[in-house]
Amino acid sequence: MCAIVGVFGVKKASTVAYYSLFSMQHRGQEATGISASDGEKISIYKKRGMVADVFSQDILDDLQGECAVGHNRYSTAGSASVGDSQPVFAKYKLGEISVVHNGNLINKQEVRNQLIDKGAIFQTDMDTENIIHLIAKSQKDSLVDRIKDMLSRIEGAYCLAIQSRSKMFVIRDRFGIRPLSLGKFKDGGYIVASETCAFDLVGAEFIRDVAPGEMLIFEEGKEPLSEQVFEADFHPCAFEYIYFARPDSIIDSKNVYQMRLEMGRRLAQEVPAEVDLVLPVPDSGVAAARGYAEGLGVPFEMGIVRNHYVGRTFIEPTQAIRDLKVKLKLSPVKHLIAGKRVAIIDDSLVRGTTSKQIVRMLLDAGAKEVHMRIASPEIKFPCRYGIDTPTQMELISSSYGVDEIAHMIGASSLGFLSIDGLKASLGKEQNYSLVSFDGNYFAGGSAESPGCSGSC
Repeated sequence: MCAIVGVFGVKKASTVAYYSLFSMQHRGQEATGISASDGEKISIYKKRGMVADVFSQDILDDLQGECAVGHNRYSTAGSASVGDSQPVFAKYKLGEISVVHNGNLINKQEVRNQLIDKGAIFQTDMDTENIIHLIAKSQKDSLVDRIKDMLSRIEGAYCLAIQSRSKMFVIRDRFGIRPLSLGKFKDGGYIVASETCAFDLVGAEFIRDVAPGEMLIFEEGKEPLSEQVFEADFHPCAFEYIYFARPDSIIDSKNVYQMRLEMGRRLAQEVPAEVDLVLPVPDSGVAAARGYAEGLGVPFEMGIVRNHYVGRTFIEPTQAIRDLKVKLKLSPVKHLIAGKRVAIIDDSLVRGTTSKQIVRMLLDAGAKEVHMRIASPEIKFPCRYGIDTPTQMELISSSYGVDEIAHMIGASSLGFLSIDGLKASLGKEQNYSLVSFDGNYFAGGSAESPGCSGSC
């Protein structure tokens, strides 16, 4: 996951970056950071925690300049230290540079070993640091050529915003796995961000998506220069529509809420259930549950209330405390549920632990039957492109059939959206990245390949 933002040609660019990151907090809550350039030097501040807790007005005032890049971290590897947060900053032969990255480099270790053999010293476990070293060690004369040299060495998923003292470079990998959009301000200046919901908050107009394989170069007094560095081989990540993105975002020209609504409708066609009520697992299951209820012609109710004041939970020392996490976040509305046959709709099912607790919670609230429906296909393979999925053995659908899982989680029945149903919901004109469902590691590797090993 992760969120990145780049702001160019805007007064108080760091403040615009701050609000953009705030709007994309759902993409990463572990750490956040912003670097700003005033044309002569780059200033940076990053820290573990949420955007609103990390930055104060005094800190933003110190981040001077009309160019800023920022990052919210959702880690798939690396430590929890502030050193493993972004932006990554360095001084090198051509001056100063700062990089933010959303995605995952699948050849991270190979490239890192080659760099270490040539004397590079690494300070973090992030694959983003590979990018800095590759640029610094390149023998090309200009920064743009060094960036192209670096891009020729890395493989996998990446959206990058690279900041020098006077320019900003934005790149999306040739597969377009992670989203990246371009916006413009009425008074001049540009913004790029992982999701268009950032534009809505800061008052920018959405221009277009950054194309797969495209590099945009921002320079003072000029329109952004576009260069197609790689031929596009478009494989946008289906999980952006299933879970990651905010429902009000537009991802590759498609509204996320409408896509989730359609997934729910098709789920009702493929695996209907005789129920009295349809409930979502809040918040990501809401749109799909509405679609499922419409498809069945039965009432939709927000029968589970989420406590939004509970922060991210963490690994607890005992199973009893781990089980308490669901009760802290979710509470059933008992008078809606008691005596009813209910369908509970979630976006995905990974290990099955949370689903089991939700089913038990609904039964304890008096539900007569609980039919679990999942608005995505069975997750059978780990992802290498920036999703923190477990090993294949930990994925419950890789080891058990649907009826077995239903019994394990205590549900009256269980049903998943088919891969064809997901494709039809999203639109068959695109060749989506479905690696978690079909194991097609299109950028090399196999279903037995290790899970994510990168920064976000």
